[in-house]
Amino acid sequence: MQKKELFDFVTGYFQREMPVAETELEYNGNPFYLLVAVILSAQCTDKRVNQITPGLLRRFPTPQKMAEADVMEIFDYIKSCSYPNNKAKHLVGMAQKLVELFDGKVPENIDDLQKLPGVGRKTANVIASVVYNQPALAVDTHVFRVAARIGLTNDAKTPLATEQQLVKYIPGELLPKAHHWLILHGRYICIARNPKCDKCGLTSVCKYYNDEIRKNE
Repeated sequence: MQKKELFDFVTGYFQREMPVAETELEYNGNPFYLLVAVILSAQCTDKRVNQITPGLLRRFPTPQKMAEADVMEIFDYIKSCSYPNNKAKHLVGMAQKLVELFDGKVPENIDDLQKLPGVGRKTANVIASVVYNQPALAVDTHVFRVAARIGLTNDAKTPLATEQQLVKYIPGELLPKAHHWLILHGRYICIARNPKCDKCGLTSVCKYYNDEIRKNE
């Protein structure tokens, strides 16, 4: 199967089976809330983040309020997530830069987003695609793993290499949704250990399944 045929098969499958694919982070449609949640979600589950953000954002509901926060008070709200010390500093720094550079408005541009503390390319792509529906694709551990397993990517060693290979074949209008397709598939079906191949509709084209599973049957 040619690469384009593989991508067409995979995107067609997800369009049929997962027509609605959205972030599981709760943010009430507020770009600032989502930015906070995505920063907290690094190496932390969405479920845990969703437990943390309501209290945190009631106390600091705007960039202006968070910019004035004491780092240790932020820490007290987020200490149950991973790396709370660094994330507390990033959240205060992010809010300060948001006020200083962008008048408190979360920017649409990926380069502008990466000027904020705690915001790398993955986070910037999430904001651009989820909030502003831009043709951007964030690569997290799920996207990296699933894309390689299926065979959508070839020997991609970094998230950026994975992103570049995926955007070459996925139509721009599908990129925001494709991010969630791959994440949710990786979270619930193509899990890191013991993927649930018996529940997957992509086994006929999946490189991992055909190379590793079928040959051992």
